[in-house]
Parts: sequence; structure tokens; C-alpha cells
Amino acid sequence: MAEKEKKDRHKYYDMYARDKEVAKFYNSIEWKKLKQKALIRDKGLCQECLSNQKISMATEVDHIIPIRVRWDLRLRLDNLRSLCHKCHMRKTTEDKKRYGL
Repeated sequence: MAEKEKKDRHKYYDMYARDKEVAKFYNSIEWKKLKQKALIRDKGLCQECLSNQKISMATEVDHIIPIRVRWDLRLRLDNLRSLCHKCHMRKTTEDKKRYGL
């Protein structure tokens, strides 16, 4: 996916679909710093792929327990893991089913 297309998709999601408080959080300096710490800790690798003995670059950082379920864990490094886009989308789908999001 082209970078501009990706940015447009995120902008649309933030404007029309994402909870405003959540959107504010994901645009915060605190989140951006913590996201970088998670990527560094995980050496930029998708942790799900790694657990399946595959190597792929992480493009996203996931909240293991979603912030809409446990807002208090949103800034906990131990509630984050680096994932590739494919694994993140799969995890998000599972979270929606599990938590009714």
C-alpha cells in the first residue's frame, strides 16, 4: 500500500470511526515514545511471526489487551507487542469477537 493511501485510510478512520479519546491518545507524544520503545525491545520484528518461526518486520504495535477493554493498561510496555500488518489485522478481528468491540 502506498504511503499516501495508508495515511488517507488512517485519517478517514480517525475522523469517522475511531473513538475521539482513543484517537487523541494515538496522536499523543506519550504513545509515540512508548511505541518506539516496544519496536526497539522487539528488534523491529513481528512477535507473532517469530513465535511461528518466521521472520517479518513489525509495522505496528498492538495492545495485547485492547485499550477499549483496559484503558488503564494503555501505557504499559508489558501490554504491547510489535506485529506485522497481517498479524495485527488478524489480532484485531479476534479482539472484536472476543470482546465485542
